[in-house]
Amino acid sequence: MATFLGCIADDFTGATDLAGLLARSGFPVSLRIGLPTAPPSDGQAIEVIALKCRSIPVSDAIRDVMAAYDWLRDAGAQRYFWKYCSTFDSTEHGNIGPVSEALMTAIGTDHTIYCPAFPENGRSIYMGNLFVGDQLLSESPMKDHPLNPMRDSNLMRLLDPQTTRKTGLVNRLSVAQGKQAITKSIEKLRLSGVAHIVTDAVANDDLYAIADACQDMPLLTGGSAIAMPLPDLYAARGLIDPKEKLENRPQIAPHAIVLSGSCSAMTRAQVAAYSANHPSYRISPIELSQNGIAAAKTWLMQCDLTKAPLIYATAEPQDVAQAQELLGRDAAGHIVEQAMAQLAILARDAGARRFVVAGGETSGAVATALGVTQVDIGREIAPGVPWTYCTSDGKALALTLKSGNFGRETFFSDALDMLGA
Repeated sequence: MATFLGCIADDFTGATDLAGLLARSGFPVSLRIGLPTAPPSDGQAIEVIALKCRSIPVSDAIRDVMAAYDWLRDAGAQRYFWKYCSTFDSTEHGNIGPVSEALMTAIGTDHTIYCPAFPENGRSIYMGNLFVGDQLLSESPMKDHPLNPMRDSNLMRLLDPQTTRKTGLVNRLSVAQGKQAITKSIEKLRLSGVAHIVTDAVANDDLYAIADACQDMPLLTGGSAIAMPLPDLYAARGLIDPKEKLENRPQIAPHAIVLSGSCSAMTRAQVAAYSANHPSYRISPIELSQNGIAAAKTWLMQCDLTKAPLIYATAEPQDVAQAQELLGRDAAGHIVEQAMAQLAILARDAGARRFVVAGGETSGAVATALGVTQVDIGREIAPGVPWTYCTSDGKALALTLKSGNFGRETFFSDALDMLGA
């Protein structure tokens, strides 16, 4: 089957978020973890490639994304989607803008849109400013993100230092008027030399209008929600063939593990809620740097995995800052990621078959360690967070990879309850 829509995500949780929303259409969605090594011979009409390039050097991010683009192009993709976080996680040097420009050059287009809005999860854009709930991005907990602190809310100002071409805005007044007004505004900006076009969006209706207006553009960029309408829009025009709804998923043994590396405000609340009623063990990068995972391994091996124990590095901002000051920012994160990866393998070998993982970097490390290269998308636990099904070392697993800020406080329990006993 030839691929029509090829998607590239900058981290693993973002990829499952995107795949889950695309799968709401009922069309099969293939999610590949990391760059596929085999030639594209068994692709779906909708393919998502999960990379780990959100916080790596710009040149490395462009290299990885272009390799994914080459694979999708060879698979037959005619439309492309570059997915980044709905909180626009990046620095003044990238990686969102530089990757977009590299893709634009490869595809041969002179403009694209930026729409990280996700109203179901409280992300909206008004007059070019990104809101998290009712707070500006720069006033939300994202201002203290350990890797990409977001101190500005204006998407054009965030993009300007990252890009070499002009930025512009299709504002709320145009979006509210619907498809024709959006199309007209985009064309006016394009003719004036604007390559990077931010679109306001405060509700799902805005997303559908924007997607409808932009469905013929060869490259779209944004959070997962702006891609959600695309399968139905393409199917209505016969660009992808109708498919049956998602088939029933396999039964997975109830032995489970929860691994949390995210330090976002929501994940801190989720860890507090879950640890009140479940076995839990906290690891810290400072202790890991001195003693490794021996103590955590001993604790894990004594756990009853039917009780779904939690291992977490989730911590308050001041604790994260202390560890980063002592070990270095990148080193502190790497230590935690490697520990979680090793503990995931130990849990799998001890019988864990259901994995709940919180945090983009942690999810990437765990999925890589487990050798997961492709997953099937199942039901959503929360908007943008589905269960997925895969194999690891010949064993069938259920795996959910959660972005730090997603889900409600009871997410960990909600996820495991959905699969039942």
